[in-house]
Amino acid sequence: MNTPSAASPLGQTTSNFATDFWNDSCSVDELNYAIACGGVGATTNPSIVLGVLKKELPAWRDTISKIIADNPTWGEEPIAWKLIEEMGLKGARLLLPIFEKNQGRRGRLSMQTNPSNYRDATALVEQAVHFNSLAPNVQVKIPATAAGIPALEEATYRGVTINATVCFTLPQAIAVAEAVERGLQRRAKEGKDCGIYPACTIMVGRLDDWMKVLVQRDRIALTPGYADWAGVATMKKAYAIFQQRGYRARLLAAAYRSHLHWSQFIGGDVILTIPHEWQLVFNRSKVSVVERMSQPVDPEIVGELYELIPDFRRAYDEDGLDIAEFDAYGATARTLRGFCDHYHELLAIVRDFMIPNPDKG
Repeated sequence: MNTPSAASPLGQTTSNFATDFWNDSCSVDELNYAIACGGVGATTNPSIVLGVLKKELPAWRDTISKIIADNPTWGEEPIAWKLIEEMGLKGARLLLPIFEKNQGRRGRLSMQTNPSNYRDATALVEQAVHFNSLAPNVQVKIPATAAGIPALEEATYRGVTINATVCFTLPQAIAVAEAVERGLQRRAKEGKDCGIYPACTIMVGRLDDWMKVLVQRDRIALTPGYADWAGVATMKKAYAIFQQRGYRARLLAAAYRSHLHWSQFIGGDVILTIPHEWQLVFNRSKVSVVERMSQPVDPEIVGELYELIPDFRRAYDEDGLDIAEFDAYGATARTLRGFCDHYHELLAIVRDFMIPNPDKG
């Protein structure tokens, strides 16, 4: 593991601006690197947990075996969730001093609810409340789906610090922010503490990915490189609206594909959840660490995206999607399918511990 310099670009980002960054993984080694650079949080999702487990399986063998031995009646799903919790809580313990120093605003570990429950608000809320009970600095990820929006409101009302995920568009981000406000207002009416720090993720790179799929699928003659700005443009527009309206949810940029997903957001009061591999790239880069959040995306780029790609208009316009349309939006559907696939792959790894494969000897 490389040792970062205190003067690294990521270190400068966090020390000179309101911009925070998280480690986009619960890997202990990677999180230690991020903290040394000024990182103040970490996150998990089914893909991340699966990736960590694949890289660090020997380190987790004893934990998995113990969970199985201690719970002889459990099936693979509860065992897998216990493992996910153990992985997340290791990261949460590393971040606890940051959490305590910052009175809860920083130092959180995001733990994601079961992706298979994206249509079940009740199940999402129940799991969110459970995760919230595990450690003081756990933040709970709930998808910005049609069922996820009321779940985000209810979980917020119950005092859960949420982080909306599976979110790519301005309509989703605003629906999340409004749901959080309703939950906080309900708490305030009952005299309950409203000092929680919700977040709303925009998966900027996955929106870019979807634009590129559409360009290929629909044979759109988009100027090369313009699709790389779709997520940046949507994030910046959302940020301006959040600031203007005073929404208490803090925007978070995820799904990194280039330095634009870091450099273009420097200076904003936002969170950047950066994979370890991109942290290494950014810390070796010559990109200047200056404020860019307030700099608009070239209107020519936005105009061409808006004119040629209907799904960019749906992502970029405040009224581009109804809540009922969230689940079927291309980037949402692709991500939900990927998360569910990775979740089932994780279950298969647990199954191999529970039922050894005799064909492998």
